[in-house]
Amino acid sequence: MFHDYGMDTVIINHYNHSGKLDRPRNGGVCKMVFLLIICMLIILENIMVLLAIWRNKRFHSRMYLLIGNLALSDLLAGVAYVVNIFTSGSKTFYLTPQQWLAREGSMFVALSASTFSLLAIGIERHMTMVRLRPNETTGRGRLLVMLAACWVVSVLLGALPSLGWNCLNNLDSCSTVLPLYAESYIAFCISVFSALLVAIIILYIRIYRLVTSSGRRVSSRPSDCSLVLLRTVVIVLGVFVVCWTPLFVLLLLDVGCSPQRCEVLYKVDWFIALAVLNSALNPLIYTLSSREMRGAFYNLLCCSQTTMEPCGSPALGCNTSRAFPKCLNTLSRINQGGRRPRVTQSI
Repeated sequence: MFHDYGMDTVIINHYNHSGKLDRPRNGGVCKMVFLLIICMLIILENIMVLLAIWRNKRFHSRMYLLIGNLALSDLLAGVAYVVNIFTSGSKTFYLTPQQWLAREGSMFVALSASTFSLLAIGIERHMTMVRLRPNETTGRGRLLVMLAACWVVSVLLGALPSLGWNCLNNLDSCSTVLPLYAESYIAFCISVFSALLVAIIILYIRIYRLVTSSGRRVSSRPSDCSLVLLRTVVIVLGVFVVCWTPLFVLLLLDVGCSPQRCEVLYKVDWFIALAVLNSALNPLIYTLSSREMRGAFYNLLCCSQTTMEPCGSPALGCNTSRAFPKCLNTLSRINQGGRRPRVTQSI
């Protein structure tokens, strides 16, 4: 064990107990640069999404506001991870326990808010499909409740260790991956995120079935709206599972496996980086699949306009509005009425 002026003895004791104190750090500067590039990509992408939604009134519908909330949580995840990178390594030992808990808690808040936002989008899409024609005014209350619940639960989940659910007074109950967190708290987080993952999968499977059953009632071939929505559903579930499952498995090992038998517990940085990468992919999945959003991005990048013009230029290929909401509205009318919609009602 080593000590130096300014180092916190509590942090040192916990890292020494977990076996992480004297372990060499692999990657060094190259790993830091790579992770910072990912974080910068996350921040820039999600700032563009928020600007596009804010400057274009066409995007002020419920669905796009939920996508904006997802972009905000992903943006905060990128910022929190940048702070984590610059305060990790040897700098960790100069933090106080409260600073350490705040650093890790901010990551939990941002990443859980991103996950809750995915769930809220799934709920909104499902509610849109099972109703004849959703009304923006009557659904505003539900939207506010979902947004408030997303952030209240996320902040509470991330703040629990700072409020006392930690292992500062009991080294034997400490996590190996996060040395100041209690194993019981890690197990609780696994349960919460696993429940969220199951709920998201069930919602999107339900949407998939509604889309395919609606497509069969319309014709023997699925509509363009059905194909777009199905493709998005597959990408959403696939990317979410690929990015988050390794971290879930690592946390499960943290609770049930000793570090002597599971050396992978000391490689947590890459597992967290993969989960954070999901925040970089979300804007591509939820916004670039919309031709109008691509047009809004084009205006942000290439036009020196002071206000966002409506995206209707044939050259941009953006002659449709609210691609996903309109798809869902059309499909919900098919689902409820069993009749083929008029051409003027579809995209």
